[in-house]
Amino acid sequence: MKNEIKIFSPATVANVACGFDVLGFCLDTIGDEMVIRKTEEKGIRITKIEGYDLPYEAEENVAGVSALAMYNELNPDCGFEIEIYKNIKPGSGIGSSSASAAGSVYGMNELLGRPLDKTKLTFYAMKGEALASQCEHADNLAPAIFGGFTLVKNACPLQVLELPTPSDLYATLIHPQIEIKTSESRAILPKEIPLQNAITQWANVGSLVHGLHTSDYKLIKDALNDVVIEPYRKQLIPHFDDVKNTVLEAGALGCAISGSGPSIFALSKGENTAKKVEQAMHNVYSKSNIHFETYVSKINTQGIKTL
Repeated sequence: MKNEIKIFSPATVANVACGFDVLGFCLDTIGDEMVIRKTEEKGIRITKIEGYDLPYEAEENVAGVSALAMYNELNPDCGFEIEIYKNIKPGSGIGSSSASAAGSVYGMNELLGRPLDKTKLTFYAMKGEALASQCEHADNLAPAIFGGFTLVKNACPLQVLELPTPSDLYATLIHPQIEIKTSESRAILPKEIPLQNAITQWANVGSLVHGLHTSDYKLIKDALNDVVIEPYRKQLIPHFDDVKNTVLEAGALGCAISGSGPSIFALSKGENTAKKVEQAMHNVYSKSNIHFETYVSKINTQGIKTL
């Protein structure tokens, strides 16, 4: 059995417009790399971090917290070292913390001979994610571990449903180089919502799930609408309305905030449209003084993978 593994832990988009805290999908071109290594000395140690300034103490790093939760329960006769090569900017809204939290438990599980299934890995990764967002939720974690689109049916006990991905579906993202902490973006949300908005939202969730199952791109387009969260969070993201209006004119099926922001995602049918959408995003933000990055990605149906 191997003593070392190098993995790609992908970025993800959570909420997917109408599915706050329950829906997510996995990206293919953006992600962290991690090396997990078995050691004779017991315990969890983070030995290298490149890319961003993050804590080395396992108890203060999301990768370490999720690893410790899994390690303490399994109590293997070895320890683990973790190296993190961070390509996803913390606070970007595309699952930076979840990539770390999911990557560490995935790598350990592989080196131990896969004693745990994907649901259990997601459960332990939630412990690390809670360090970043002050609550346990799996909408970013589940697509990283399962791949494709996922729906978190229940958080306690955890139940994750894998949803199909239409073959010609592409994601385009713009990441303005500002930081929005998940905990802060949750704090501005209302505790109660009007009944009519709730009805609209759960109709959209059901429609989106059906659209994914039937590859009905028109239904997906109609469903990608958030009447509950977006009206509050968009005020934290400069030029959000301009981006949304412009990309819809460019042919996107829908556009919404990725996770808690500031990244904005759009879904499109076909790579050519996705690239037109990328140019539309670029045109809006190039007029501002905010640095930004854009990406086009096929939906990653594999999730975390060994390199």
